Amino acid sequence: MPQQQQITTDVLVLGGGPAGAWAAWNAASLGAQVILADKGYLGTSGATAPGGTTLLVIPPVAELREAAVQARLKAGGYLSENAWIHRVLDQVEQSLERVEAWGYPFPKDEAGNPLRTHLHGPEYMKIMRRVVRKAGVKIWDQSPALELLHDEHGVGGARGINRLTGEAWEVRANAVVMATGGCAFLSKGLGCNVLTGEGLLMSAEAGAELSGMEFSRQYAPSFEGGTVTRGRMLAWATLYDAAGKPLHQGDRNFGSIPELMQKGPVYASLDLADTAEKREFLRRAHPIFFMPLERAGIDPFKDKFPLTLRYEGTMRGTGGLRLTGTDCATTVPGLYAAGDAASREKVTGAISGGGAYNASWAICSGSWAGQGAARHALSQPRQADTRQLTAAGRYGLPAGADAPETLEARPLIAAVQREILPLQINYFRSEPVVAAALKRLDSLMPYLAGRPPATVQGIVQSREAAAMLNVGRWIYTAALARKESRGLQRLAEYPELDIRQTHRLILSGIDRIGISTERVPHAHELNVRREGQAI
Repeated sequence: MPQQQQITTDVLVLGGGPAGAWAAWNAASLGAQVILADKGYLGTSGATAPGGTTLLVIPPVAELREAAVQARLKAGGYLSENAWIHRVLDQVEQSLERVEAWGYPFPKDEAGNPLRTHLHGPEYMKIMRRVVRKAGVKIWDQSPALELLHDEHGVGGARGINRLTGEAWEVRANAVVMATGGCAFLSKGLGCNVLTGEGLLMSAEAGAELSGMEFSRQYAPSFEGGTVTRGRMLAWATLYDAAGKPLHQGDRNFGSIPELMQKGPVYASLDLADTAEKREFLRRAHPIFFMPLERAGIDPFKDKFPLTLRYEGTMRGTGGLRLTGTDCATTVPGLYAAGDAASREKVTGAISGGGAYNASWAICSGSWAGQGAARHALSQPRQADTRQLTAAGRYGLPAGADAPETLEARPLIAAVQREILPLQINYFRSEPVVAAALKRLDSLMPYLAGRPPATVQGIVQSREAAAMLNVGRWIYTAALARKESRGLQRLAEYPELDIRQTHRLILSGIDRIGISTERVPHAHELNVRREGQAI
């Protein structure tokens, strides 16, 4: 790849979803020079931009908030931290007030008070792009990062490529915010918005640790002919079997759908939206949900449409880079994590963050990571361009790939998906089945030594294949290490929660994956409640 002229800045943000946008704005607001590089387009990237999302908004009443925090702590298997949940509640309230000041048209109640419980994705991200640019951030669209730069002092920037021009780029920065990293192992398509986990791979290559990877067993219902997983729409649906017999109504607990699908096809109809007003409300709230149905000539309010399940991996699970401080620092100096790239265990515990928690987490973690990165970068005695930095990337990259074989990304990705996507392997987990799948994934690692095609698409897809393979290995390694069932982790041989395992599992390494544990502050509370039969 031809190397573009080296550029130096204070903070480099990788990822252009909500977390990346908030990180860039906060870093710039503290006086740092910031570049944001996104593999798509800031404003349309990520899961929020094309749809809508709810938010974790609870009135600042002590009793209400404490009740919500305690409920989440219990639901998450006592792996979250009360202080972090309270931080999110406080921060998201302040941030949404700012979004309104930037021009977001929140609806108002009868007394004229704004209802800041929902964000319309396209409008929200349009505003975020505008304010990020106005803050002085340089936005690089269609510019996926491929590898981090580092030295003995930690991370010092990244290298990537511009999809449109084919030019390589290198940014040296004393702090990097990793805001891209979720991995959904999507079964259809590869492109700039596909969530393939390359942020996790880049960070692990630089020495970062991961946490919560076992809590990744989340599948979401989708129209069989599309990939949109706005499952909350099924709150308005009746589920039917192939004969048209009703199975459930208003199902928001998707745990029953995998079991139902083991017995036969499942269909849905949004027939509980029985007025024009209800139907219009749903169309405005989640327009992307209706697009593939309408293209197929289906009226979802009258017709029955077939459902399938899409695996959402770490995107809707909780796993990601381990956070070591309130500023979202990782175990590598100068590297900060936000959004889906960061483990959300401190807030969600062993269960999914869902829509409201994940959307709020993106805002809050992006804000904290951006501030932390700016303070770190501005406190350094010298700029990153004076450091003796080297590239950390090792897997699926052109550099040093002199093997005669070509790295074929698509067959490799298909092989990974065969081990990750099936319900019988990853949802209905059992030790021998998961162990066999992990062994097959391990056997694919030598293929990453192949030579990537000398095209922009070939280089990017090779890196995506490497990321998906290793994220899958981390998930199954952690799943086998947690010999219990807690939250999103299930093993058939260990169907009960084990209070002795009320700790976090920390993973490190790639070729050889190391496992350690991290204590959690509320573990003793679970023990007390178990002894008192209160949970």
